Amino acid sequence: MILSMLGDPEATVQCSRAGCTLPAETRIMWRNPKIHDETRTKVWLACAEHEGYLAEFLRARNFPVATEPFTGA
Repeated sequence: MILSMLGDPEATVQCSRAGCTLPAETRIMWRNPKIHDETRTKVWLACAEHEGYLAEFLRARNFPVATEPFTGA
């Protein structure tokens, strides 16, 4: 999704929650320690409404999770 929006200054990056079309406000960085070492980090983007849901979904699986504001880049 993010790659398809590169170069489009009018594009809004959306939340990673299935079916959500709200703009992303938070970057959720995580990894699955059973298959990835510390150098591999995945990123989900979240709107304000789904930040807690997505982060807790990952934490419930004992994945390391960190969040930071998403500024669009």
